[in-house]
Amino acid sequence: MTIKRIRILGTRGIPAAHGGFETFAEHFAVYLQQKGWQVTVYCQEEGKGDIFEDDWNGIHRIHIPVIQGGAKGTVVFDWKSTRHAAKRKIPVLTLGYNTAIFYALYRLKGIKNVINMDGVEWRRDKWNLIERTWLYINEKLGAWLGDHLVADHPEIKKHLSNFVSPDKITVIPYSADILETADIDKLTAFNLEKNKYALIVARPEQENSILEIVKAYSLKKRGMPLVILGNYSPESNPYHKKVIDAACGEVKFIGAIYDKTIVQSLRFFARLYFHGHTVGGTNPSLVEALGAGTPVLAHDNKFNRWVAGPKSLFFKTEEDCAELLEKVIASDELVNELRIHSRTQIRNNFTWGKIHSAYEELLLRFQ
Repeated sequence: MTIKRIRILGTRGIPAAHGGFETFAEHFAVYLQQKGWQVTVYCQEEGKGDIFEDDWNGIHRIHIPVIQGGAKGTVVFDWKSTRHAAKRKIPVLTLGYNTAIFYALYRLKGIKNVINMDGVEWRRDKWNLIERTWLYINEKLGAWLGDHLVADHPEIKKHLSNFVSPDKITVIPYSADILETADIDKLTAFNLEKNKYALIVARPEQENSILEIVKAYSLKKRGMPLVILGNYSPESNPYHKKVIDAACGEVKFIGAIYDKTIVQSLRFFARLYFHGHTVGGTNPSLVEALGAGTPVLAHDNKFNRWVAGPKSLFFKTEEDCAELLEKVIASDELVNELRIHSRTQIRNNFTWGKIHSAYEELLLRFQ
């Protein structure tokens, strides 16, 4: 019997503590291990020292210490991980293409590499010209050097098909936990009540429409707060200052929260979840809102419509946003309809079982 092996690279490691890719890596690694695969996950550590290895829940982990922080540290970590993984002829699943130039090493060694190509990163407003050029080049290199590509959204596949064959691309979105309940006591620390607040969980960046949402919310008294998660630094970031200056007294900035149970409770008991993302494919935060059964009011674009589904609410302008917000505040019936739609949408399209089995089927082709 052939032993099925895979190495997972491109995240900071497991258990997840940072974002969508880490969460997927954790869930998928556990799934594969339970299906009899030998799974190795590369993990980034801060500081000096030698590479060390251990096991977590039956999954092998390779820890690589990196002194540098931020983007530079990530590049160093990716290079060290790639060099280490290239020492053995075991197939690789790479999550992201930001350092795809390194994948040439797999080609030289004859190691199969399946790459999740993430969103169209170089289009994001936050990057300067040098960063955007780096991402643009690496997107093309990843598409060419990978043995197969995963697109998390049909529109991402369409984009990648401009420079590689569509046959080389498989669409597999993200998933999230389906919440049947949550801890209502988690709301107490924020002085919130069930079904009496709206929520934004997003990086405070221009492409996520936070300023437009805050302006729409602040046009008049709403009778309930808008709760915003994220780190805002108005002293050093002009966009953050614009958002805070536009906010009325009902807008509450509660900082970045990394405790999963608190974020889940905030989503689960919210009357409305705003999703203003304008760039990218299947956004994990939007899928997590669906999993919590939260009513969704999203920016109207082809990415969000495919994920949130036709019965969610969508806005193009501040005026649209304000008008739809009023309807959600006024109608418990509409809120209940939206909750049912969110749960239906995730169960029909984004369950862990569907996503995991699709990935496993794909990876079996490269064993």
